Amino acid sequence: MNIETPEKNPAAPTSVTLASKKKSLLASSVGNILEWYEWSAYAVFAPFIAAAMFNSDNPVSALLSTLAVFAVGFLMRPLGGIVFGRIADKRGRKFVLVTTMLMMAGGSLVIGLMPTYSSIGVWASVLLLLARVVQGFAHGGESATAYSYVSEIAPPHRRGMWGSVAFVAIFGGSVLAYTIGGAVTSTLSESAVGEWGWRVPFLLGFFLALFALYLRRSMEESEVFDQQETRVDEPRIPRKVVVRAILLMIGMTSGVTAAHYTWTSYVSTYAITQKGMDADTAYWMLVIAQVIALVSLPFWGRLSDRIGRRPMLGGFAVLMFALQIPLTSMITSAGWTLLVATTVALLIVSVPGAILSCTLSESFPTRLRTQAIGFAYSFSVAVFGGTAPYLNQLLTSWDIGWIFGVYIMALCVATGIAALIMKETKGIDLHKI
Repeated sequence: MNIETPEKNPAAPTSVTLASKKKSLLASSVGNILEWYEWSAYAVFAPFIAAAMFNSDNPVSALLSTLAVFAVGFLMRPLGGIVFGRIADKRGRKFVLVTTMLMMAGGSLVIGLMPTYSSIGVWASVLLLLARVVQGFAHGGESATAYSYVSEIAPPHRRGMWGSVAFVAIFGGSVLAYTIGGAVTSTLSESAVGEWGWRVPFLLGFFLALFALYLRRSMEESEVFDQQETRVDEPRIPRKVVVRAILLMIGMTSGVTAAHYTWTSYVSTYAITQKGMDADTAYWMLVIAQVIALVSLPFWGRLSDRIGRRPMLGGFAVLMFALQIPLTSMITSAGWTLLVATTVALLIVSVPGAILSCTLSESFPTRLRTQAIGFAYSFSVAVFGGTAPYLNQLLTSWDIGWIFGVYIMALCVATGIAALIMKETKGIDLHKI
């Protein structure tokens, strides 16, 4: 949605320097990595947390365990993206990024210190649920706002490369969580991990979040947002134009997010449960593959600054459509097969992942940008990404796992169609959208 609007009152020149913007980029990125670390740490230590905080013999506790997974994963993140997106478009990006960091830190501290089920009964389950609800709500707002903020402070000709750090944070946070998780479980006995070791990553996350919060307090507000505040009498954007842009972005991200969650959240489970791979081997193969994909992200972002966003999205759609089933089929009980398949898949996913931030930001006007991204991206993650591991496992249990491969291929077609329909936005002036 590229709408040229006359600038009634051009903003005055600002004194924000490139060095200051780079400092703000660092602060945003560090905080974003830690948010994803804290989010991933729960998944790493889920079995130990479940044993400490829930009781399968207690129906109420068991129910809360189920609600914790679904409420946070499928409800709170999209809701947080919408609510905080609205706030970010009204009060500024920095305000939301500081607020979400505080909420994630508080949630980690609560999880790290909360009493266990054996101490306070079902209230332990309630506290854990509330902590994850808060974190999920904050996480949804963080993602949408970070996408807007990084793109808005980036030089127009480097927006793809700068924006790639948003996806670097996703891989980086996951790798950090799994690495610390591996260190804890390798250093401590299983009983020690079950008793208190699982708390270490959350307490560490709390103190790291305080450091990230310190960095974020000195961030510059987005110039694009500040200058938007000085504009008056801008024409109203027709609702149907906004709805079309949102639907186009949902289509664009559908294949990306489904493939991403499949090859980061489910593939190791598939290798272990369906192919008999050793759990430790599967775990480390996935970590290595994510590190390789992480390193590639800035290069894909920079390439998009040269050739455009649409060719990158189209390339992903074609490659993943062609390789989804062959890559899955090559996985056996041998660790190297998982490493090769996952590395190739995640390198393909990294192509659109690197440019999600800039592409989404270049599709919406400043006064609606974050809330539109919050809805489009969070909806896509909830519907196509978050459900991918569960749908994959369900179909595999019915011995029709190949259908999920076809499902991914169909979503890649949707991404490809969106890439054909959308306008090229490389280097666009964000003020003129």
